[in-house]
Amino acid sequence: MPAKKAGRQQVKRAVRTRGDRTETRSAMANALRSVESGDVAEAEIAVNAALSTLDRAGQKGILHKNNVNRRKSRMAARLNKMKAASE
Repeated sequence: MPAKKAGRQQVKRAVRTRGDRTETRSAMANALRSVESGDVAEAEIAVNAALSTLDRAGQKGILHKNNVNRRKSRMAARLNKMKAASE
């Protein structure tokens, strides 16, 4: 494949995935903030939204499946640690 065409395709792909990457990062940041705030109910909602967003990013190929699973595991561990501390 000519390099020019590959370059054009890469630009299109980057534009297409930019919003999904941003959404994933924002969801992760919101979940982390809510876990650190200490409000269990709010944190559970935010973490579930972040996990769903991560799954979607993995399905679309934005993140590697192992990367998605590692992030989900760490987020769940933080939520569980916060729940244990609040009881």
